[in-house]
Formats: sequence, structure tokens, C-alpha cells
Amino acid sequence: MEIVLIGLNHRTAPVELRERVSFTQEAAKLASEQLRSQGVLSETLVLSTCNRSELYGVPPESAASAKESAGAMELFLATFHQIEPAVLNDSLYRHYDREAVRHLFRVAAGLDSMMLGEAEILGQIREAYRIAVDHGGTGPVLNRMFQSALEVGKRVRAETQISTRPMSVAFAGVKLAERIFGSLRSHSALILGAGSTGEQVVAHLRDRGISRLGVANRSRQRAVELAERFGADVVDWEALDSALIWPDTVVCSVASSEPVVSRAAVRRAMAARSNRSLLFVDLGVPRNVSPGVADLYNVYLYGVDDLKEIVEQNKRAREAEIPKVEVLVEEHVTKFESWQAGVEAGAVLRELRSRLGAEREAFLRERLSDMPHLSPDDKRRIAALMDELLERVLLEPAAQLKTVPDLRRKVQNLEALRDLFRLDQGKP
Repeated sequence: MEIVLIGLNHRTAPVELRERVSFTQEAAKLASEQLRSQGVLSETLVLSTCNRSELYGVPPESAASAKESAGAMELFLATFHQIEPAVLNDSLYRHYDREAVRHLFRVAAGLDSMMLGEAEILGQIREAYRIAVDHGGTGPVLNRMFQSALEVGKRVRAETQISTRPMSVAFAGVKLAERIFGSLRSHSALILGAGSTGEQVVAHLRDRGISRLGVANRSRQRAVELAERFGADVVDWEALDSALIWPDTVVCSVASSEPVVSRAAVRRAMAARSNRSLLFVDLGVPRNVSPGVADLYNVYLYGVDDLKEIVEQNKRAREAEIPKVEVLVEEHVTKFESWQAGVEAGAVLRELRSRLGAEREAFLRERLSDMPHLSPDDKRRIAALMDELLERVLLEPAAQLKTVPDLRRKVQNLEALRDLFRLDQGKP
């Protein structure tokens, strides 16, 4: 029941690398299927957001070690995204068992996000878990682990103030616009992308009384629905270039492997708007705006990694809540370990029971064959007494595992017990 996690995030890798190893939903499904079909893992889950790409897995019983499985996962990640392994090596983190569980729980709690305490990550974990379950990627270990992570996230947000006045990537983008323009009431904005992040941006801008708001999305119907809810204009995706003429701010959050806003399009738009200043807030990973746009006169381009100053302010405002959250995380890590140890110890007890049963059969055959004076009833009685003895020997340990949670946590190195009784071998 080993657990292996490899990944990279905003702390270990720049956006240029993160966007190269990001997973779409379809890519996540394919990667999960290949990891299992190739025998690298028996359970898999891919968690990919704008700030992280992580592979969670349970190695098959045939795996030599967890570290060997981690190495195979790293090679798979590089091969899947057509990247040299050496490029990834310095940016990857590797966690096993307790540390892997703690990492996921801290992610769910919002402690590992760029925006401390962000609420969006919990929904992203829930969606990644749903996709993995729907396609048969998970099993008993990852199911329990991710269900526990969702419980941690809910408790943290209900019992602490870590997410009070939530600051997400979307909110940070709006705060950046306010820093540049001041009050947004006399300004205009165009939102590219009508997904969850785009919706949050629209909501935050409306809360700040922005004068004009437009929404563009590849799926026009989704743009129409969002615009109707917030009183925004719908901009045709095909007319995107001409739409760049009127807004003061363009916020982009589009799922695309290539930039949707080119330098040439922005250069033409700036000429048409007499070089009036234009702010781009690119929240997409991979990036939605061509980096060359930043070279144009009076054009300001900020990406996800440029939000670090706002992130630090957010962290300082909420850091007093971190110890409370850490306590909840550790409580659930201990609960998970208790469950895991209980499952493993229960398996060992079952193997031990089977082993002792086989020994009992061999012992009876050997000894009773030398006692021809015993009647069939006597032999059955002796066999019944031995069965009763075995049950008494195993009864108390089994009861302890069910009723004393702390005992399950104390059960360490169960492999030593297997070796001691030769449980993984045949009859000696």
C-alpha cells in the first residue's frame, strides 16, 4: 500500500516549464491509462492546475521499491510531454507515503497555493478525483486519500479564517488592474474565456462597478450565459482582434495550447486606439498572450508569476491562521495512517490465520497418523481444540485493531512480521 507522488508547482518551476507539463482532461485520462497499462502503477490520479502538475500513484505489488516507481513516473512524465528528463529533474519534488498524504492535504487546505487559502483548488481536486474515478484510475488507497483530502478542505474553510475574503488568481488579476488604474468605475474590460476563472473575474469586476464589460469565448453560448448573468456584452470570438480596440484591461483565461492573442493583433489594435494604454492580465497556463506583446509601447503584460507581490500581501494577512490549519491537516494525516495501518495489519492477520491453518492441517496429518488408537471422534475433537486455540491466539490482536485506533498507528514494519512467519512463502 505504498503511495508515491511526483510533481512540480509554482515554487519549483517557472511558468514556461509548468505550461509544458500541464494536462488537459483528455491528456490526464490518457496518462492515467498508460501508467496502469504499462505496469508503472496500479492506481493513478493526475492533478493539473495553472500552478501545479502532479502524479499520484500506488505501485503494483511487483514493484521493487517506491523510489523505483517514482523514477518510472518521472521518465513517463518527461516522455509523455516530450521533454528531456534532465530538464524536469531539478524542478520535481518526490514524496512517499505519509509525506505524500500530508502534501495533498496541505494542497486541499490551500496552504500550498500561490494564493494562500484559495478556494478554487478544492474544486480542482474534486474534479480531478471525479475524472480518475470515472475512468477506473483509482482504487481503495487513492479513493480514501482523496476523499480525506476533500474532507480536510471543507473543515479548514469551515473552522478557520484562512479563506476569509477569498483571494484567487482571478481576484489577484482584478487587484492588479486596480493598482494600475485606480477605481475601475470609469474603465472597461474584456474577458477572454468563460470558464470558472473567467466567471470569477467577471464577478469581481462587477463588484467593483466597472463601466463596461465584454466576454468572449470559443463557445458563444457559454459567453452568452455568463454575459446575461452579469450584464456584460458578448464579443464574437472571430472578432477578437477588433475587440482589442476598446478595453482598458484584457483578462485572459483560456484553455489553449497556443497563444490566442498575437503580437501582430495587439500592434494593430494599439494603432487603432492611438496607443492608449492597454493592460493584459494573462491567467492562462499555457500562456494565452504572446510574450512579444510586452515589447509594444504602452502595453502592459502580466502573467501568473507576476502576481507574487499580491500573493505575499495575501499570505501576510492570513498567516496567523496557518497553525490552526496545520493542526487540522496533521489530525487527518494521522487518521489516514491509522486506516492504512489497520488495513495492512488486517491483511497480515488474515495471512497469519491462513498460514497457521495450513500448519494445523499438516501437524494433524503428521501426528494423528501415529495414533491409530484414536477414534474418528477423538481426532475430530483434537482438531476442534486446535481450531479453538488458534482463534484464541488471534482473537485479541484482531479486536485490538478494531477498537484501539492508536494501536493501528503504532503497527510499524509489518513486512518484518511477514518475514518472521514466512507469510509470503509456501509451506516450509
